[in-house]
Amino acid sequence: MLFRYRFLEIAAMFFIFYYVVAIVILALHFTGMLARYNVEWLVLVLAVTVFPAVIYL
Repeated sequence: MLFRYRFLEIAAMFFIFYYVVAIVILALHFTGMLARYNVEWLVLVLAVTVFPAVIYL
């Protein structure tokens, strides 16, 4: 039983971490920082990781 609750806590932590990273990437994209340092591909990686969830919904 303890393992299940620990797993849910870890899953929630990764879920929150993913959203924080996504918000930072989008903020950097809209300010032009990603284009300046030629890492605009991070937006595409973010889109690819979100795509399965969008299809599921």
